[in-house]
Amino acid sequence: MTSPSQDGPSPQAGQSPFGETRTRVAATHALIAPDSHVPQPLLGWQGGEGVVLVSPAMRGGGPRFTQYLVRGAEGCRTGGASAGVERLVYVLEGVATLDGKPLAADHFAWLPPDEAYNLAAPEGSSLLVFEKRYEPLSGVAPPARTVGSLADAPAGAFLGDPDAMLATLLPVEPGFDMAVNVFTFQPGAALPFVETHVMEHGLYMKQGQGVYRLDESWYPVAAGDAIWMASYCPQWFTAMGKSPATYIYYKDIHRDPLTI
Repeated sequence: MTSPSQDGPSPQAGQSPFGETRTRVAATHALIAPDSHVPQPLLGWQGGEGVVLVSPAMRGGGPRFTQYLVRGAEGCRTGGASAGVERLVYVLEGVATLDGKPLAADHFAWLPPDEAYNLAAPEGSSLLVFEKRYEPLSGVAPPARTVGSLADAPAGAFLGDPDAMLATLLPVEPGFDMAVNVFTFQPGAALPFVETHVMEHGLYMKQGQGVYRLDESWYPVAAGDAIWMASYCPQWFTAMGKSPATYIYYKDIHRDPLTI
């Protein structure tokens, strides 16, 4: 009998030897599971690496935004997004700095287009980033930089359900053409109906687990999973397990659908 080392390399812990993954990419949605992540250098960032979870490259340009993770490292920093692009940064782990001021875990910063800054993600930090090309609104000035924390964000029971709490990170004002919210469900709580709407979503599972319906498919999801939902993709979620489930999600708002 030969040992595993003589037969060749064994699969790493948690990996399937048969090419299996929970990741799925369809015309109206995608589930990107951590088991399929491919780290890469990030345009506009020095040092560190990241994983692009959602982008217009997906399914022939379906998404109209980009969502990615930044894995902090010594010297990892950025001085701004591409021309005309706004950026929301959410600190998942560790401590980042924005122009020398600390951004601890569960703090965020919305950064206007064409603004220069020094955002650093040192070793031990992890960032979730949403970017889109800012769409000016006639007669309305773009908002100023907005920095805050999840603990201080307005929160309330979603449609009266105290087991489904929705926190709103950005002010609901016409100047913002994106919203980023944090939804926390107690075990067994669910969205009250299947939503179908003009807004598209980018979502990141922060903690817990559950089942997400996307179009005509139902997917088990857990912390670390990312989801893209196209406009008008039927969607629904229920939390499962013994601990709360929390996800961070993006949507486009306050703009004429005829301009999309």
